[in-house]
Amino acid sequence: MIERVNLSAKLALFSDHWNPKVVGELNGQHVKLVKFAGPFTWHHHEAEDEMFLVVRGRFRMEFRDRNVWLDEGELIIVPKGTEHRPVADEEVHVLLFEPATTLNTGNVTNERTAATLDRI
Repeated sequence: MIERVNLSAKLALFSDHWNPKVVGELNGQHVKLVKFAGPFTWHHHEAEDEMFLVVRGRFRMEFRDRNVWLDEGELIIVPKGTEHRPVADEEVHVLLFEPATTLNTGNVTNERTAATLDRI
């Protein structure tokens, strides 16, 4: 069945941070929503690029050699193999687009690793 997805309505369904929720799938890719607050884990993805689109708020994507600030309506694509760490000084809402096999913490396994994702 073809359905539209209301991002604001989906984001209202959860309040936890760093725990992506799947809101759609296409061509082996997941469309995910996640809320960030504070710093995440330094990591990289061996085989997957990641796209981060800011729905609400702002955050910085830290790389070992620079930081990139992203505001509402802006996106960044992090190429596979690139070490990165998202950091949000205040809560930010982000849409992720990445292969369904992508683990949120990439090459690192820790308390923030979300091996199984909820679908909302």
